Amino acid sequence: MNHRQQTVIALLLAGLWGATLGYLNLSGGIGLLDRMEASLADIRSVIVGARTPPPVVSIVAIDDRTAATHGYPLGRATLARLVDAITGLKPKALALDILLVDPGPGEGDAALTSALGRGPSVIAAAATFAQSRQRVADRADDPLAAIPEADQLLMPLPRFAEAAAVGIVNVVTDQTGTPRFIPLISRASNRLDPAFPLRVASVALGVDPSIERDAVVLGALRIPTDLGQRLPVTFYGRHGSIATFSAVDALDGRLQADAVAGRIVVIGSTVTGGGDVFPTPFDPVMPGVEVMSTAITHLVTGDGMVRDYRIRLIDAGTAVVLPLILVSLIAWRRSAAGYLIIVLTLVVWAIFNLSAFVHGYWLSAALPIAAALPPALIFGAAELWRDRGRASHFAEQSALLQRIEAPGLGEWLARDPNFLAEPVRQNAAVVFIDLSGFTGLSEKLGPAKVSEVLSGFFELIDEEARAHHGAITSFMGDGAMVLFGLPQPADDDATRAVACAVRLCERTRSWLRTQAGFADKIGFKVGAHCGPIVASRLGSGERQQITAAGDTVNVGSRLMEVAASHGVELALSAEIVRAAGPDSVLLKSGRIEGPMETALRGRASHIDAWLWRSRTL
Repeated sequence: MNHRQQTVIALLLAGLWGATLGYLNLSGGIGLLDRMEASLADIRSVIVGARTPPPVVSIVAIDDRTAATHGYPLGRATLARLVDAITGLKPKALALDILLVDPGPGEGDAALTSALGRGPSVIAAAATFAQSRQRVADRADDPLAAIPEADQLLMPLPRFAEAAAVGIVNVVTDQTGTPRFIPLISRASNRLDPAFPLRVASVALGVDPSIERDAVVLGALRIPTDLGQRLPVTFYGRHGSIATFSAVDALDGRLQADAVAGRIVVIGSTVTGGGDVFPTPFDPVMPGVEVMSTAITHLVTGDGMVRDYRIRLIDAGTAVVLPLILVSLIAWRRSAAGYLIIVLTLVVWAIFNLSAFVHGYWLSAALPIAAALPPALIFGAAELWRDRGRASHFAEQSALLQRIEAPGLGEWLARDPNFLAEPVRQNAAVVFIDLSGFTGLSEKLGPAKVSEVLSGFFELIDEEARAHHGAITSFMGDGAMVLFGLPQPADDDATRAVACAVRLCERTRSWLRTQAGFADKIGFKVGAHCGPIVASRLGSGERQQITAAGDTVNVGSRLMEVAASHGVELALSAEIVRAAGPDSVLLKSGRIEGPMETALRGRASHIDAWLWRSRTL
């Protein structure tokens, strides 16, 4: 399977993975991703920072001061006086975030009933569920189908419910207990009830809400909602961000009229140890009454987060597109620049996501991360493994190249990949060596022994070629050609070629003595010459080799025949002897005869040749 096919398969799998997560998210979320999203939403909230809420809601808190003066919980008569005191200051609506499910003293209940009836007011009820998570059906033809059904409703006493509107105070929290959504509609048996914030907003605005598939409409306001008619809740800041006043001041007549007049007033408990508290991104202890007041503000002003079905569709699309982009980038360029582009892509997405959050659009951060990270990591790891395999392969090839080429030639090719891509004519020296009588002997030795013998012989040639900075351009059967003058010609090419030829004679002679059983049946011959050659790379595609051609190469090869015909080991041309100079190793290590005019097979003109013999022979 080639790289393109692997990339196509990776893209298909990445797209399928993202589409699966996107579909599951459209259907109601995934537990693990919901937990991740909650944490990432908190981080974004902290980055955006606290903001000033619109001045539409005031909280009158039954706080520690009130409890110290009037006791806790407040008696019904005291609560009635508090409602009367606030109603007298002309609020737009009054909301009592206190469950009135149990009867109290008759006189106090009557007083509270009367107080609630003197102005537009809302009181609280609560729903209980058999399980903390419910499975519901999301049907396009029924905007209420995704609302979970409550197991029981804790309703206020009928006398209170007749004097005031009723709303359900439930919230949806994550695993840390942080409120994330307010269910705007509660369902139980054969009845539907609005949430406490929705009922308060409806009473304050003087309009009845209408329900759409992913929105609640309050007059001219259309409030987008998430699955199950849930209102996303984002907090303005720490506890007290919404204007809060003590109930004891209202009871004592010290509450200023401008703190209440024309506003929605929510009465609720903030007393220490009261239990109705929640953690938020800004504060570990946020009173439930402020959570309700935040939701009321969102509904009345429309400043809440937009996280509806269309936003989830965008999330699903991002979950498909982002992994495809990352996998494509990884397949395209695995370099510093490529990885920089990947990082920039992620940074751009993160900035876009945060910018959307700042402007009130809650795009998922967890879903694209979960969709993109596994495919990118898996494909990146596979590509890294593949690259390491290729690097290992190229290292092996480089090692092989270095074994048969002159030291530095591999590095030269790496620096200049076009080296000898076009033939080059230049001066060089060549040395040929060949075993005599080995072809006939190989028929008796067998393939294994032949391979063993030739390996030892070629290793000997390789060592001497490398020692004298020559390049073995080819092994030919039981011989080899060593070239001096690559990658660039040098003044001492001939000197090194002559030294290499002499050392090959001495070492090959010693090596043959170690070959028990046939040392006396084979010999060797060496020829050396220098002059102009044509160096080039032969072959095509991925299979090429460096070689040399021309009359100089032919003469060097034919000089081996001259050596054999005169019973010596080495024959050299007069040109290479002259180029090597009078101080060459020839005179020091052996006896040299010549020059003699010599005819070469296949060549019309004669050359002058020298014959070299070891002093030990």
